[in-house]
Amino acid sequence: MTEEYEGVDLPEQIAVRMQKRERLNALGAAYPVKLPITHTIEATKARYPNLEDDIATGDQVGIAGRIMFLRNTGKLCFATLQAGSGERIQAMISLDKAGQEQLDSWKEFVDLGDHVFVEGEVITSKRGELSVLATKWLMAAKTLRPLPNLHNDLGEEFRVRHRYIDLIVRDRAREVVKIRAGVMQSIRNTFAKQAFIEIETPMLQVMHGGASARPFKTHSNAFDTDLYLRIAPELFLKRAVVGGLERVFEINRNFRNEGADRTHSPEFAMLEAYEAYGDYHTMMDLTQALIQNSATDVLGTQVVQLEDGTINDLSGTWPRVSMYESLSEASGATVTPETSVAELKKLADSVGIEIDHPLHGKYVEELWEHFVKPGLTGPTFVIDFPVDTSPLTRDHRTKAGVVEKWDLYIMGYEQATGYSELVDPVVQRERFVAQMQLAATGDPEAMKLDEEFLKALEFGMPPSGGLGLGIDRLLMSLTGLGIRETILFPMVK
Repeated sequence: MTEEYEGVDLPEQIAVRMQKRERLNALGAAYPVKLPITHTIEATKARYPNLEDDIATGDQVGIAGRIMFLRNTGKLCFATLQAGSGERIQAMISLDKAGQEQLDSWKEFVDLGDHVFVEGEVITSKRGELSVLATKWLMAAKTLRPLPNLHNDLGEEFRVRHRYIDLIVRDRAREVVKIRAGVMQSIRNTFAKQAFIEIETPMLQVMHGGASARPFKTHSNAFDTDLYLRIAPELFLKRAVVGGLERVFEINRNFRNEGADRTHSPEFAMLEAYEAYGDYHTMMDLTQALIQNSATDVLGTQVVQLEDGTINDLSGTWPRVSMYESLSEASGATVTPETSVAELKKLADSVGIEIDHPLHGKYVEELWEHFVKPGLTGPTFVIDFPVDTSPLTRDHRTKAGVVEKWDLYIMGYEQATGYSELVDPVVQRERFVAQMQLAATGDPEAMKLDEEFLKALEFGMPPSGGLGLGIDRLLMSLTGLGIRETILFPMVK
């Protein structure tokens, strides 16, 4: 659907409304700065939940809302007023109560979508609908564009490009905003109970790091230097742990100059947390608690019904499966940290997988996604990753060639990741040097050597666990919506 709604001559509609605006402005009444509001629609409805039909309460209110339905007759006009929450109440403008002048001006100036103020008695209509029988009305804000047909499906593309319209006309759009706000509050409550401190770290960075991803680049005129929009807050959060803030988290935006699809957005909300004296097992427990508490606190259940009617069961203790062991079982070929790149390439070729920068770890992870990921059902922690694709992660305490890293998969896509953090500055430098060599061979996602971060590690970082959880994807897990529907104002072409 284009911006010109189906069956609506938009320029003509706008011209008519512009003329009404001009006439209202001549009266000083199109966009008043203040209105004599005494009650909200929500409070008025809450006060009178079960009135019988055709009742006059004698109570006077002054309320405002957006007109979502409008019907004008000879001596009586009806309108449905909607609050920002979506709550609605009927307004009635009658010749008997409002007078001829007020009735005539209503018919002359008011259109569907306008914000109006009405003052009058709270009643119920003959059909039992809670109403305000107005003695006075005022224009609160004249709309120049008509709303789309409320009975038509706007379509996802239209909704994400015109979210303000989506919020006006669709209850579910407002519900998702409220769910997101509730999830954020639940996450903060869970962290507070475990003595975590919320901090903020730079989004503009001299050197991007903390993940393997392509950055957005910009330039600071004040400092005359190139800067990067952060791809992750990790290296600064770890500096905080070095400084003695032993349990920290941040919820903020990350930016990655990569693809966009149903599960990826170039700009996205990310939670990262670090706990001194924790490890990747600790972080799995914390992540499960964060997600399950969010579901319980916001939706009232851990067995979530999604948008398409399917069920996402987030309850219980989530299984933890080894990447190498699950790959070997699913592929029928024994794959270990000692398996050569040549052998992995042969297996990859057999299923049509190509790797741009062939490394043992990249082959293993791509093969795992091909053979194992499609078979995952409920939430699953995939643990123990190849060392060469996890440069910020501690070597496994008992298994050679792997690191203590996990990825959490829910509904078939990655929801979160966690680590036993690498805190040895000498080993970390070696890992960064290896990443630089990858960058020199053309790998655009390779990390750079960050001397300031290494200097911080040299002051001593305690053994720690860390986690990263995508907020937008968490909303996907709780609603079944695509990522563009969970972001209030997503990036679109």
